[in-house]
Amino acid sequence: MRKQSSLYDNMLKGSPCLVASACLLGNRCRYDGCDSMCPDLVALSEIIPVIPVCPEVMGGLPVPRHPANIFNGDGYDVISGRAEVVNSEGEDVTDAFVRGAFNALCIARLRGAKLALMKSRSPSCGLKASCQDKSSGTGAGVTAALFAANGIKILELDRGEAFLSS
Repeated sequence: MRKQSSLYDNMLKGSPCLVASACLLGNRCRYDGCDSMCPDLVALSEIIPVIPVCPEVMGGLPVPRHPANIFNGDGYDVISGRAEVVNSEGEDVTDAFVRGAFNALCIARLRGAKLALMKSRSPSCGLKASCQDKSSGTGAGVTAALFAANGIKILELDRGEAFLSS
């Protein structure tokens, strides 16, 4: 934990806290009603303020909910109105994803966060979210794109590996 703590300390320069996907802190807010708890992040939250956000819930979606994917682009395209988020039942849930992303950004700004630890493969939080119509098959999720566009660095957590946004 000490090694990771120094990594976060270096990244947090000038940031009084960090924002994190609520599921990584053990909140059962994933689409399937489960969490994606990251014990190291939970331990880190005892050292520095970690603000949990679940953009999908903050946008008005229930727990559990049908899984969703981005179509016709990635999260940047969703924010600009050129792509949509559709769940497995064919329902367009774009408005909820966008509303939740802006709500999460508002919280991050109010708290002065400059770093977000986000859940990988999430259509909201992931840097490598499933984007059905992109040739790569992946792209930034809606909240990840909005955070990055507003200067918040993202550290994506995926099965013990971390990926940093540029």
